[in-house]
Amino acid sequence: MFTGIIETVGEIMTIEQSGTNTQFKIANNFNAALKVDQSVSHNGVCLTIVEVGEGFHAVVAVQETLLKSNLGALKPEDKVNLERCMVANGRFDGHIVQGHVDQVGICTSVRDEKGSWLFDFEYDASLGNITVEKGSIAINGVSLTCFNSVENKFSVAIIPYTYEYTNFHQLKKGDSVNLEFDIIGKYVKRLLGK
Repeated sequence: MFTGIIETVGEIMTIEQSGTNTQFKIANNFNAALKVDQSVSHNGVCLTIVEVGEGFHAVVAVQETLLKSNLGALKPEDKVNLERCMVANGRFDGHIVQGHVDQVGICTSVRDEKGSWLFDFEYDASLGNITVEKGSIAINGVSLTCFNSVENKFSVAIIPYTYEYTNFHQLKKGDSVNLEFDIIGKYVKRLLGK
C-alpha cells in the first residue's frame, strides 16, 4: 500500500522486451534503500523490484499492466514518479493508494496560475469510475484533491513543490496519465449499486 506522496522522480534508462513483458531499468537517488522483491509505485503502478544495481533498479511489467496504464508509452529519459510502500509506523500524509491503476486518463489543459498550476483531465466514465468534489484521486501515483468534478472530467491544483518534485512539470495537454480512483468511493459505489 502507498500514500501518494512521491519520494523521488526516476529516469528511464533502458526498456527491453521479453515476450509480452517489458523490463524497465530506472535511475533513482534512493537506490541504497531498495532490495529485490520490494514493491515500489512507478507512476502509480505497483511493480516488484527484480534487480538493484549502482544507481538503478529494474522492474518488469506484464502485458495486462502495459494495457491498463501509461507505462507502455514510456521512452528512455522519461521521468517516473517513485514511491516505496508505506511503513507501518509512518505518517499517512496522502490517502490510501493501492498501486492498482483503474484506467488511463488524458490531460486536456494546463494553466499557469502564477503560483500554482491547474490541470484538467478527462476519462472514460463508461468504465464505472467516479470522482467527487473535494475527493481524493491518484494521478501518476500522486495523491491529489479533485474539483470541478463531473461525470467524466475533473481538475486538480498543483503547488510549486509538487510541480517541481514530481513529473507534473513535464505533463502537457494530450498526455496520458494513470488514474487510481479513491478506494472508499469505489466500495461505496459498489454497495449502493446493489
